[in-house]
Amino acid sequence: MERAQQGPRARYREQTRAEIKNLALRQLAEGGGGALALTRIAKEMGLSGPALYRYFVSRDDLLSALIRDAYDDAAAAMARAAARSAQGSRGGRARLHDLAAAYRAWAIAEPHRYLLIQGDPVPGYVAPADTLERARAVLGPFLPLFAAGKPGPAVAGTVEEMAAWLAADETVGAWVARYAPDAVGPDAEADEAGAAGTAVAAEAVGETDETEAVGETRSGGADRAAASALAGAVLAWTQLHGSVSLEVAGQFAGMAHRGGTLLGAHMELLADAFGLE
Repeated sequence: MERAQQGPRARYREQTRAEIKNLALRQLAEGGGGALALTRIAKEMGLSGPALYRYFVSRDDLLSALIRDAYDDAAAAMARAAARSAQGSRGGRARLHDLAAAYRAWAIAEPHRYLLIQGDPVPGYVAPADTLERARAVLGPFLPLFAAGKPGPAVAGTVEEMAAWLAADETVGAWVARYAPDAVGPDAEADEAGAAGTAVAAEAVGETDETEAVGETRSGGADRAAASALAGAVLAWTQLHGSVSLEVAGQFAGMAHRGGTLLGAHMELLADAFGLE
């Protein structure tokens, strides 16, 4: 009986929280993160300040909820795009374009939410730690594409740096393993031992070819495929962030190109750098 009585109250609470978030999003659309004001929201809803604080204890609490929602929605959009793209026999290059297009489409459809998570930081606000995993979920679908790549000299340094990051941070390895399990397969130890022998032999004869170093050695115990996956995802993010953020902010206005064309060119160059077919 008590649980049944709590049902409507819980629903009302969630409805009120949703209304507060919708009004907050409208404020964000009008003036960015700095324009968010709980007092204005309370006035529009006919609530007192203390009444509003029953739903969100502070501006930062409300911002955190909005940021979590935005990351979760973006991650869901990317997961749907990855599932669609994986059907059939589409290669890594085509799938990269599919994911980039999905990322851009979400950002254009939700510009104020995109800028909330990818734009300038809100003054005085520190995002909660759990947003890191949510941000990684957005980029996760890129990892298996680059795990299967063959990184060339242009990205060799980035791959090696990502290998060191993998070795130093277990959470990064867990992220790669979640989305690209084949990149951290059970034969990792045997591969690592072989790679170490190859590295010693190469050093003895003075070999310094950067491409071979990326393809055949490990750094700090990180698998080449995992390092390639991570490097590709990070580079994809930087290209997406730069191109899409400029477009969403209106910086391409008055220019002849389309945002999708420019982003496609970036992805082609990235696919070439990682030998995606």
